[in-house]
Amino acid sequence: MWQIRPGLDTIKSYHVPDIAWPVKLDANERAGELPPKVQAAITARLAAIAANRYPEIGQHSLKQALSEGLGLTPGNIAVGNGSSEVLAALCRVFGGPGRKIVYPSPSFSMYPIYCLLADSRPVTVELDAGFVLAPEKVFSTALQEQAALIILCVPNNPTGGAMPPEAIEYVVAGARCPVVVDEAYIDFAGNSVLGLLGKYPNLIVARTFSKAFGLAGARVGYIAASRDIIDLVGKVLLPYDVNAFSLAAAAVAWELRAEFAAGIAATVAERERVAAALKELPAIEVFPSAANFLLVRSARAGELASFLASRNIGVRDFGKAPGLAGCLRVTVGTAAENDAFLAATEKFIRGEV
Repeated sequence: MWQIRPGLDTIKSYHVPDIAWPVKLDANERAGELPPKVQAAITARLAAIAANRYPEIGQHSLKQALSEGLGLTPGNIAVGNGSSEVLAALCRVFGGPGRKIVYPSPSFSMYPIYCLLADSRPVTVELDAGFVLAPEKVFSTALQEQAALIILCVPNNPTGGAMPPEAIEYVVAGARCPVVVDEAYIDFAGNSVLGLLGKYPNLIVARTFSKAFGLAGARVGYIAASRDIIDLVGKVLLPYDVNAFSLAAAAVAWELRAEFAAGIAATVAERERVAAALKELPAIEVFPSAANFLLVRSARAGELASFLASRNIGVRDFGKAPGLAGCLRVTVGTAAENDAFLAATEKFIRGEV
């Protein structure tokens, strides 16, 4: 028998059904294609890449562009394969045997995996009724457990709620460890805490190009933090970890980020429209969301998900996840996709099937 890493057999792999739904509302991707100007610019930029050459080992071009737009320096930025890679890197930097990493629950299902792969102990802070995260609970848990790292997902995936900036600052100001705020969905919410970086050297902000910028297929994310933290993260990231094509696509998206404003506004408007329509249906509970998805709860959630699948509509069933019994997460799609989802859901709820 081969010798494998101790504890690896206890870790469950991240898995979601890989189905190309005609109406795909299960992965929180951008609604619709990229803006035409962005798509054309990416195509042109990719055509000029010398595929036989390694990408920039330090991702200097993208870091420079990001830092200029964010009011930081390139030394405040670390780039990775999606925000997932840099979040996992932070767990390796600050975690280790016997160390504890605190994060809310329910939240992003990869957080405990990042912790375990860093030989750290995951410590959860349960959300209150309505899936609200109390900052006092986060602070007191982190203090009691002598946390090595705190992770906050804002807005929170899959519940959709967002801690107010003042609540996040309360945690950061009192914490005796670094605090990473995962802002994967911040473009749909506003109220980023990026402006607090200069005030709190223990604050780390993580972002991705996979959501509002529509580059889920490219897998590019980054963190913004103090130079000391960025230097530490650089020690655990692999060289040439982000390929040249993804770096180029992200650079174009950032340069033309104004082109995404209309799409983001449309998604927010659709989110509110879909939420309002669902609230009119009996036996459906809709939770407030500041992201590009909605969490809904129903006693017949599993049946509803199966019915939607029979209509070629994919949503994410979280019914078996801790704290999420009877819950479905529904991405806000295009107006046509949302109409199809609402029509099918209404038929199911009203028994017209």
